Amino acid sequence: MGEKGDDGVSMNMTLADLPAFIGRYLLMLEVTDYLDIAIMAFVFYRLFWLVRSTKAASLLKGVFVFLALVAFSTAIGLNGISFILGQMMDFGVVALMIVFQPEIRRILEEVGSRRFLAFFNRTEARDIMDEAIGQTVLACTEMSQTRTGALIVFEREISLDDMARSGTVLDAAVSGELLKNIFFVKAPMHDGAVIIRHGRVLGAGCMLPLSKNVNLSRDLGMRHRAGIGMSENSDAVVVIVSEETGSISVAIGGMLKRHLKPETLENILRNELIPQDGEDKQKANLLGLLRARKDRGTDDEDA
Repeated sequence: MGEKGDDGVSMNMTLADLPAFIGRYLLMLEVTDYLDIAIMAFVFYRLFWLVRSTKAASLLKGVFVFLALVAFSTAIGLNGISFILGQMMDFGVVALMIVFQPEIRRILEEVGSRRFLAFFNRTEARDIMDEAIGQTVLACTEMSQTRTGALIVFEREISLDDMARSGTVLDAAVSGELLKNIFFVKAPMHDGAVIIRHGRVLGAGCMLPLSKNVNLSRDLGMRHRAGIGMSENSDAVVVIVSEETGSISVAIGGMLKRHLKPETLENILRNELIPQDGEDKQKANLLGLLRARKDRGTDDEDA
């Protein structure tokens, strides 16, 4: 029998006793305790989400493994290891603050920004994306008329940080003028792609992977093949404006929808990028289908 503490819990708990101890502990929790745990879990999730695209993400994983080892060694009574790890923790806090200084500063800036607050306000987040889509459609419409080539990538769940780092990393609101200036034929970044994350420009002049689909039409140029390739390698929505014909296309999941009108482009982007519920989603899908049929009929007449 192990020595008993003040609360009646064995100080030398074995691994076999751990499930029973956890069960007794859970029964002692109140509603406020569960709320406390849920809030802390959400905060830790948000912190990890903010640094997931930086080198700090790998370091954080190491920290979590270290903390798990501390808890495990303490629970099963490995006193020597627990003492050593405990001493390391005393100095580790200061070391982590030094190592994570750039990330800590970035997190504090994010917490005070409108974008972070928008995460808690679904309506505001949708408004930001809605504005970005409207500006994108406006820019693509004008670039289509002037036959200015463009390649715009909307990031979804799969991170595109590697692609963004291949160009010029930005953090700017999406505007029609900004997109037109980036893709202006004499601009230094016009040959690359613009990547948009959460309604803001993440990078410009970015290089995308070309599609390996050998069945693509021969009249598709490098810009279209890059857009299709990006959609094949991620869940991104890619908008392409042809420099030769001025036609607007969208690539999703390796599939290319060509010769789109501005209204159809806007409907596709809203349907793919803005979460919709029940009846609104059904109406949007129906409207998109009707517009797609109308565009297909127009394309047949042009042919």
